[in-house]
Amino acid sequence: MQNLSEATQKKRAADRLIRTFEQQIIDGTLKDGDPLPPEREIVQEYGVSRTVVREAVVALSNKGLVEAKPRFRPVVRKPGYDTAIETVGSVVESLIRQSGGVRNLFDLRIMMEAALVREAALSANRDQISQMKEALAANEAAIEDSELFYETDVAFHGVLYEIPENAVLPSIHKAYTGWLSHHWRQMPRLADRNRINFESHSRIFEAILHRDPDEAERALRKHMSDAWQQVRVTFGEI
Repeated sequence: MQNLSEATQKKRAADRLIRTFEQQIIDGTLKDGDPLPPEREIVQEYGVSRTVVREAVVALSNKGLVEAKPRFRPVVRKPGYDTAIETVGSVVESLIRQSGGVRNLFDLRIMMEAALVREAALSANRDQISQMKEALAANEAAIEDSELFYETDVAFHGVLYEIPENAVLPSIHKAYTGWLSHHWRQMPRLADRNRINFESHSRIFEAILHRDPDEAERALRKHMSDAWQQVRVTFGEI
């Protein structure tokens, strides 16, 4: 059994190696799609053990900076907003398991989408309105298929995050969907309930179409309030 000093030295060596590769990825020395050097070369160049190299690769993979597959050299992933948000995903998932955690995240989503529907009502262009109309039509067509309805529900809200043309927002929507999907997929989904949600989406769309940001926000908040009541019926206070 290794002593504390050996464990500490190994951790420090791994941390140094992680920082080295992080910097090389950030400054472009290692580019998106580049493989990391072979393990034996890293061992020789940095004077570390194979165990340290493997620990560093796992850490870089958890940060979303490399893609590691068995029997293949790890490949660099270009840091982006998805990557940045994914790195905090496990922390958020832990937080939402705490009392009130899901509610806190849901309230944040309401604030975000209330602003997004206002922005859409004020500035959505013809192509973006068309995308929302198509997403709404797909949502209506899926009313009798609850699994597909869930996917089209996510897609309809996703259009709102695309309209401001801010690269951060689609990544935030993807994160919200992932963090909340465990609970949302357990919700009882009947055709009647799906139709109510579709009608809520329709009211949001109509307000955006008529360039009425106040009504768009009211419709969005009513929709989300109704959705939360369904969550409470299913799970209680979470």
